[in-house]
Amino acid sequence: MEYLQTLLDNSTTPVVTAFLLGLLTAVSPCPLATNITAIGYISKDIESRHRIFWNGIVYTLGRVVTYTALGFILIPILRQGASMFAIQKAISKYGEMFIAPLLILVGIFMLDLIKLKLPAFSVGGDKLKEKSKGFTGALLLGILFSMAFCPTSGVFYFGMLIPMSAAESGGYWLPVVFAIATGLPVMVVAWIVAYSISGIGRFYNTMQTFERWFRKVVAVLFILVGVYYGYMFIF
Repeated sequence: MEYLQTLLDNSTTPVVTAFLLGLLTAVSPCPLATNITAIGYISKDIESRHRIFWNGIVYTLGRVVTYTALGFILIPILRQGASMFAIQKAISKYGEMFIAPLLILVGIFMLDLIKLKLPAFSVGGDKLKEKSKGFTGALLLGILFSMAFCPTSGVFYFGMLIPMSAAESGGYWLPVVFAIATGLPVMVVAWIVAYSISGIGRFYNTMQTFERWFRKVVAVLFILVGVYYGYMFIF
């Protein structure tokens, strides 16, 4: 992290600066917790190595959607002279307030502590429906987790990236670069899991047992991260 900070301090190119800010955000405590949770969720589809890898890409796409949308909203506002501090404070506050109970609820459902029956619908076959569900979940997770701004990630995005973007003529692309960098560790780990651990699971023919227990681990991880964000919001 110190090496990335040194590179950031010496960077004079906006695109490189945006990328380094994204990497620093990814390894900061709060985003790191959500990225670990995302890796657990993405890796639960252990029966399909390709799906694991693509889930990592789709998760990052979700982060791109959120950071880019915020950029398109905030850059014009900032160019008109608005204060970024008040915006950052509001988004950080309500983002943590929203994400904490939602993560806990998702974890509870994944543990089957609460049964929820929804009417089934067809989207062109069971295989397509299963894939769509996985990709949709990864996309929504990326969108959700990118809204969880803690003090460090808030400073990187609102205090450094957005003001820099507002000052550049092509600044609307910088949040995209930032978002890709924040999801890069997840994509790398997803690739490693997809093309190494997944193969080991097949070799020993214990995928179903492993997946069942791994889902429980992911569910507990969701609950713990939810409690962590709830604690951060209250205190």
